[in-house]
Amino acid sequence: MNLTPAQLRFLADRAGALADEVRALCDGVAADAPERDPLAAALQAAAWFERGSEDLRRAAGDLDRLWAVRECGMPWGVCPEHGRTLSSTAGTSTCRVCGRTWDHDRLAKPCAEPVTWKVTDEAGTVTMMCDGHVLGARAVLRGATFTRLPAR
Repeated sequence: MNLTPAQLRFLADRAGALADEVRALCDGVAADAPERDPLAAALQAAAWFERGSEDLRRAAGDLDRLWAVRECGMPWGVCPEHGRTLSSTAGTSTCRVCGRTWDHDRLAKPCAEPVTWKVTDEAGTVTMMCDGHVLGARAVLRGATFTRLPAR
């Protein structure tokens, strides 16, 4: 299943509603009722639900920001299928593997392919990449984590 920011917000709403419901039930018990002391645990659970709701909303926002990156943006272009296999001559780029051509110098421009991977290196630096750039990154980045992004 592909997790979406909307699903996280839905869960956040449910957690918030549970927190409100628990508090309302506890508030309905008289202060001098014998049930009041055991309800402290229920009020603590309501606080956890509220914290969970906040954490889920933060995660949804983080996922929104992650998905906002649409283009790879690496400073050079690649063949989307074969990676760093391009050669450019007279303003035309050609993949040396598949023979596909582009009527511009892809090597001289930032990559405009769609982001499909989140790459985290050993130092924790995150870079968003397309399929073609990941091919090259896998070959040179030791200890990196490659996470395929869900299709939107």
